[in-house]
Amino acid sequence: MSVETIELAPGYRISRVLRGGWQLAGGHGPVDRERAIGDMFAFVDAGVSVFDCADIYTGVEETIGEFRRRLATTRGAEAARAHKVHTKFVPDWDRLPTIDDAYVEGIIDRSRTRLGMDRLDLVQFHWWNYDAPRLAEAGQMLARLQRDGRIDRIGGTNFDAPHARLLMDAGVRLVSMQIQYSPLDTRPAGAMSALCAESGMKLLCYGTLAGGFLSERWLGRARPEALENRSLIKYLLIIDEFGGWDLFQELLAVLSRVGARHGAGIAAAALRWTLDQPHVAGAIVGARYADQLADTLKVFSFALDARDRAEIDAVLAHRKGPNGDCYTLERDRDGPHGRIMKYNLNTR
Repeated sequence: MSVETIELAPGYRISRVLRGGWQLAGGHGPVDRERAIGDMFAFVDAGVSVFDCADIYTGVEETIGEFRRRLATTRGAEAARAHKVHTKFVPDWDRLPTIDDAYVEGIIDRSRTRLGMDRLDLVQFHWWNYDAPRLAEAGQMLARLQRDGRIDRIGGTNFDAPHARLLMDAGVRLVSMQIQYSPLDTRPAGAMSALCAESGMKLLCYGTLAGGFLSERWLGRARPEALENRSLIKYLLIIDEFGGWDLFQELLAVLSRVGARHGAGIAAAALRWTLDQPHVAGAIVGARYADQLADTLKVFSFALDARDRAEIDAVLAHRKGPNGDCYTLERDRDGPHGRIMKYNLNTR
């Protein structure tokens, strides 16, 4: 089976599954760095042409940079050039009101050094606090670095539709928006998808497997009382918004039946549903190693038919949330979703 690809922007083609890097930051458990780097070759060999990371994921840009150096050494410079890296620019909450060119330039140049890249393929811009000034100015600073040749393309991360439009109106060409999207969280289907239809921007989706909740591991199990990492806490809150554990179990059961009909599992069925949504270019699947790679790539071995979609839609018709525009719940620092966030990880 071959990995589907898509043109994210003119002349810029990517695999529709992207390998996510958050789990390599260590917050999900110990990371064997040498094993992780070795397994990166398995992703590339399978056709996964893009790795996603961030400036604030501790050690991840450096790890991917080391992989790229080994890739170039063992397979040549052309192989390294064909491999894409999407990183982020996530300025600290406390720095937003006084952000300036030197701060932006310093973080971008640091990412270039860590990754061993003269020009970053895609920088995805995040802004914690809409009440802080200089959002448009910060976007324009990135655009200047793009014109300077240090950034190839610019995207956004976790913006709502009005503020994504604000950036576009300020002259920042957003080719993509990285946003949480899955059968559990359909917020991007609203205003953000409408903006995509108008502007041509595409969606890169994280949380498509809800940190591993959308898998056989959780089918038939009771709601957990304690969780091992912040990612699972985050997605359990989404399950609560969705309609609670019982409705989640109904969704798992349906996805299990759908997947089984196509020789795949829950994760592949959930991924296929997400990839089929309008304006979705790709899904970011987090992984420390390549253990689940073969199962993940089964998403490209089948298509959902009318029966599959009807069964999934019948469960989603009972969903209660999450509602509103993208990332609105998470921006409330006093609410359950915002309280688990870490806001100042780029302190220099």
